[in-house]
Amino acid sequence: MTPLLQQPEYLHVLVNPVLTHALPLGVLALIVAISLRHRAAILVALVVVLVSAAAVWPAVHYGEAGADRVQSLADGTGGQWLKIHAYRAGRWAWLFSATALAAAAAILLPLRWPRLNRPLALLTLVLAAAACAAGAYIAYPAGKIRHREFRHTPPPPAELQKAEQAEED
Repeated sequence: MTPLLQQPEYLHVLVNPVLTHALPLGVLALIVAISLRHRAAILVALVVVLVSAAAVWPAVHYGEAGADRVQSLADGTGGQWLKIHAYRAGRWAWLFSATALAAAAAILLPLRWPRLNRPLALLTLVLAAAACAAGAYIAYPAGKIRHREFRHTPPPPAELQKAEQAEED
């Protein structure tokens, strides 16, 4: 097990479910907590959103560190999907960071200004829901990198061109 934990591509795969599974659960918990107007439940949901959205930082770090190895393991089409996956992640990682910051603000600022509780929780909810959509959008090409059975269409040429151009810059 120790050798696997030293491979960045493996760590990337371990962290990703936090973004694609825990964050949507945090959104669901936040919806319920806001509906109930229960501050303690809102705090728990905000912590889940904060931790799961902040997981974007190790996911991006390990994804970039392991990209060369995954590229060498992928076939030509899989390599194209990898470029699109990396391009999408690079374009949308900021949304997860904004979500984490909003959740931190929603946890801390109402301690001083209680009237900010609901507006900040709602802002976090909107950002977290958008981050969930971005996470699904980013993850879609990732499944096609090594799994030919998931490739029902070729990579979109226009997006592949943008990804290759961004890779050169």
